[in-house]
Amino acid sequence: MPDNDLTRLRTALTAFFALDGFVFAGWVVRIPAIKEQTGASAGELGLALLCVSAGAVITMTLTGRLCRRFGNHPVTVVCAILLSLSVALPPLTHSVPALGAVLLIFGAAYGGINVAFNSAAVDLVAVLQRPIMPSFHAAFSLGGMIGAGLGGLVAGSLSPARHLLGLAVIGLLVTALAGRTLLRHEPAKTPDRPHREEHTPRRLDARTRGLVTVFGLIALCTAYGEGALADWGALHLEQDLDAHPGVAAAGYTCFALAMTIGRAGGTTLLERLGRTRTLVAGGTMATAGMLLGSLAPSLWAALLGFAVTALGLANIFPVAVERAGALAGPSGVAIASTLGYGGMLLGPPSIGFMAEWFSLPAALTSVAALAAVAALIGAATRRAALN
Repeated sequence: MPDNDLTRLRTALTAFFALDGFVFAGWVVRIPAIKEQTGASAGELGLALLCVSAGAVITMTLTGRLCRRFGNHPVTVVCAILLSLSVALPPLTHSVPALGAVLLIFGAAYGGINVAFNSAAVDLVAVLQRPIMPSFHAAFSLGGMIGAGLGGLVAGSLSPARHLLGLAVIGLLVTALAGRTLLRHEPAKTPDRPHREEHTPRRLDARTRGLVTVFGLIALCTAYGEGALADWGALHLEQDLDAHPGVAAAGYTCFALAMTIGRAGGTTLLERLGRTRTLVAGGTMATAGMLLGSLAPSLWAALLGFAVTALGLANIFPVAVERAGALAGPSGVAIASTLGYGGMLLGPPSIGFMAEWFSLPAALTSVAALAAVAALIGAATRRAALN
């Protein structure tokens, strides 16, 4: 495949990563309005939102099989269409059961596209022989920031139905444009790239499955921190450090911006340090940053800690998913993504329980502990191609 075709393919995949973050963030900022529309209590809304997670986790394993049968690119396009259409459905519901049903579909599309485009990205990494995986995840983070920011701006002037319908239209347009490139090219099948044999996924025997699970655990440790800070970071700043609500809300923005910057420079970092040192250094940095962010007595020190944590965590998840995919193809991506997504779901409730038993600052130190675990696992598995 000519280099200009590979560039187009990389651009198309980047667009899908950004679209995923954009659509999901746009939905998240309208959750309060949907809660009011359906008349759901806090507990009922929690159960409805759990359907997003259930749909994603259930679909991830199935998507790995579909990718092996039909190819990563067609599955990515189909899931993008389903994601774009399903994001417009929540405003049409007026009861909690109906909301849960449409969120199950939305979650299934979200989980499916994450496995499919990560698998496609793993293929492209192997063809290009460059560690570009973090750049795709940077696009996801940037898309999420834009989606959340735009959603906040239009929330006062557009109804949820019009806003989410707009997201659906944008999603379908991006899919129509970028999907043509994906459907035209399949880089993993190009026979003329040197050393491609080295990246052929292994058969999913017990040893390979074990290695993939290890990388999935690394992803879990990282995603736990992302989920915890998304749900509890602002509350910690406001409740424990007496921050103004506006300043407290900026805490997660600081975290997300630092993570986007860290991922944007991830390829350069990986080329200079290699996977193991990047992972170990990132886990160590995140450990120190979260200890500062959770235990610092001043607001600005806590914000600095959040930023350092984000820079440390930024490239751990992409490295873990890329290694799992290189070892076992779409099945490896599905296993690692499922464990990683499980970590994102595990983080917020775990922090809540620990905050009741101890305190919120003490609970947030669990993010530092798991970041340290990720660093230790990375060091221990350096022989498993984490060079």
